[in-house]
Amino acid sequence: MNNDTIKNLLQQFLIFKDLTDMEMEPVLHLAKYRPFRKGSHVFMQGNPLTNVYFIYQGKIKIYKTDIHGREQIVNILQPGDMFPHQGFFRKDDYPAHAEVIEEAMLIYIPIAQFEDFLLNHPQICVKLFRVLGDIIVDLQSRLEEKILDNTYEQIIKLLLRLCKSHGQEIKDGQYEVTTKFTNKELANMIGTSRETVSRTLTKLKKKQLISDGKNGRHFIIHFFKLHDEIV
Repeated sequence: MNNDTIKNLLQQFLIFKDLTDMEMEPVLHLAKYRPFRKGSHVFMQGNPLTNVYFIYQGKIKIYKTDIHGREQIVNILQPGDMFPHQGFFRKDDYPAHAEVIEEAMLIYIPIAQFEDFLLNHPQICVKLFRVLGDIIVDLQSRLEEKILDNTYEQIIKLLLRLCKSHGQEIKDGQYEVTTKFTNKELANMIGTSRETVSRTLTKLKKKQLISDGKNGRHFIIHFFKLHDEIV
């Protein structure tokens, strides 16, 4: 992969979009890339934070584990996403595990050198703050759901989020979730049990708010009907 290819790949990310060739030059000197096999880990929770990663291909599961080994999925990232989203300008550890769930190609930059680049390019800092701001808003919304909503409402809101982040519109108001999630993974995203998710999905199918996809692996969400269920 040559510099022109890496430049074109990086400029697909919001924080590098619209940079001139001259502005991209120092990034190209820092950026490296490598493939990751499905099932491998990019890093583990608590490891020293060394790199910031940009996903060109594949999907990455970000999750935490407690002292009992229970898993809490923070996010499922896909092409166009960067991670981690914390640790800039202070020494820190990786806040979670990053597991490859679809064979991936990642571009990465050493965090210390990336910080120097940000300091010298304030316009990139502004774009980064916008990305981080969107993440903070999303986390605030999830916290409010955990405090204010019952489990049924939390599962519905999770499905609506998946329409936006992992869905493809196939008809007016109908989205096919293109990432395969097990009931256990869905449960781990909101801190409930697999059985509760399974019962809720069955109930939503009976109400014709969601349905199975043609291939049986993905499911289809009737977005507006599902949204009306919690309005």
